[in-house]
Amino acid sequence: MYKQLPTDTITYGPQVKECEELHASKYRLPNESFEEGTTRNAASMADNEEHRQQLKSIFKEQRFMPAGRVQAAMGSPRNVTAYNCFVSGFIEDSMDSIMDKAKEAAETMRRGGGIGYDFSRIRPSGDRIVSLDSSASGPVSFMRIFDAVCRTIVSAGHRRGAMMGVLRVDHPDIEEFIRAKRNENDLTNFNISVGVTDEFMNCVHGGKLFSLTFKGKVYKQIDAVMLWDEIMRSTWDWAEPGVLFLDHINNDNPLHYCETIEATNPCGEQPLPPYGACLLGSFNLVKYIQPHFAAPDGYSFNFNLFKEDIPVVVRAMDNVIDRTHYPLKAQEKEAQAKRRMGLGITGLANVLTLLEYKYGSKYSKRFTRQVMRTLCLTAYEASSDIAVEKGSFPLYDKEKYLQNNFMKKFPEELKLKISKQGLRNSHLTSIAPTGTISFTADNVSSGIEPVFAHELNRTVITEVGPQTVKLKDYIYNYYDIKSETTEGLSIVDHLEIQNAVQPWVDSAVSKTINVGDDECFDELKIIYSEAWRTKLKGVTTFRLSGKRYGILNKIEEKEEEGTACFFDPETGQKECS
Repeated sequence: MYKQLPTDTITYGPQVKECEELHASKYRLPNESFEEGTTRNAASMADNEEHRQQLKSIFKEQRFMPAGRVQAAMGSPRNVTAYNCFVSGFIEDSMDSIMDKAKEAAETMRRGGGIGYDFSRIRPSGDRIVSLDSSASGPVSFMRIFDAVCRTIVSAGHRRGAMMGVLRVDHPDIEEFIRAKRNENDLTNFNISVGVTDEFMNCVHGGKLFSLTFKGKVYKQIDAVMLWDEIMRSTWDWAEPGVLFLDHINNDNPLHYCETIEATNPCGEQPLPPYGACLLGSFNLVKYIQPHFAAPDGYSFNFNLFKEDIPVVVRAMDNVIDRTHYPLKAQEKEAQAKRRMGLGITGLANVLTLLEYKYGSKYSKRFTRQVMRTLCLTAYEASSDIAVEKGSFPLYDKEKYLQNNFMKKFPEELKLKISKQGLRNSHLTSIAPTGTISFTADNVSSGIEPVFAHELNRTVITEVGPQTVKLKDYIYNYYDIKSETTEGLSIVDHLEIQNAVQPWVDSAVSKTINVGDDECFDELKIIYSEAWRTKLKGVTTFRLSGKRYGILNKIEEKEEEGTACFFDPETGQKECS
């Protein structure tokens, strides 16, 4: 029989010492208690006293956890942004544009934001620069400027700068880009992803040649299968580059009529236009678990409470858009024109364990879809209600918005409501990795990831540098249940869960598909092709026995050499202490 959590005493905030210490160091003011911090956040995000009290209850019980930047910034005297990440303005093919964007990046990171970039507008290496009678060095060389800026700037709140670098698959320098991180020393502050098009994937599956072009000029024709294998081989060995399916991103974008997306935030859950920003937060699903009325040794999910909380949170996060600081005026203008937010979930794997659903099974997929459908539709309905009161986002176009692919699956009643009332926010859902906020909730399973291990070492970034702490999985610690772990899952199990949530996510899903030692290279390639076929917006894989150190494993082996290395779930970067 599962042990029941005590109900006679209500506790607030992280109860595990290491989790409480991390929450205090990252998200709270000096000498501020957890309850004082949540009170500060609620007061700064609320519309009125009733709304404040509702928020305070939700935050205190950690039913919803705003992203770390929101917790650290809202109500704080510090002049930092509540946005976790941004995407750079267009980096054009000129030194002035490159250096201007590097300066903007420095200001953004100084205020606590990570940045994504598209480098595809920079001419390829070896290209002739007529005005200087010299040759271009190419986008990869200029990425090192941004890498150096990030390495130099310490982000607010003891957060390492995080960056995503994207290059289109048809850029003439794509092969150099793919190989750029096949070592431990270059571009260490970057995640990198290839922007893949449908045209390219059709060439791969058709065994055709594919043209590498820049500004309409064909520089080279290459065997598409060979280029795809190059991407896959690098991913197999080094866990990078990731893959972004650009056409899926843009075709399913509710704002397809007024923006083109070419890059994402550092973790990939927010495809964003130039100067776009991601305002994130996640519902902690374990807090909606209750004893099942018909089974004293079983559990159920409280959908009623979940649906009650969502409108409260949507209203609060919408207020953040108007009440936070922005590093750049262009970012503020973009955010207020569209009023994006990304509400997601965390603790999914823990909840699946309590409900006795195997991760990746048909029952787990059905439950996951139900959770995300509830979150999505309830959030959109709440946003429409707020629009009646406060107005729709400025770039809302009723006819064009309601015709997008994403909206077609909505119930007719809700589409009619949005048509009549408008919509306050252009985007409302996203699945973030939630590495740190999940840690501060006593180590619940991150995002939609499976449980990594029942007991583990984890390295965290603190004000005194990287620290390794020993932790138990949330369910193992509080319920004395050992969940299935990543080690026992197939790559198909991972893909099934990602496919279950994507239809109800208007942005994207940050998910790492762990590849076990019993799986082969050809299986990896099949997974990426299947991801494209099922219209996922991006894929990231990590092979535990690859050449890049894992997120949590292998720490103990490296300690003997005086270096502990890990793969950070929030930024995707290797960190060593």
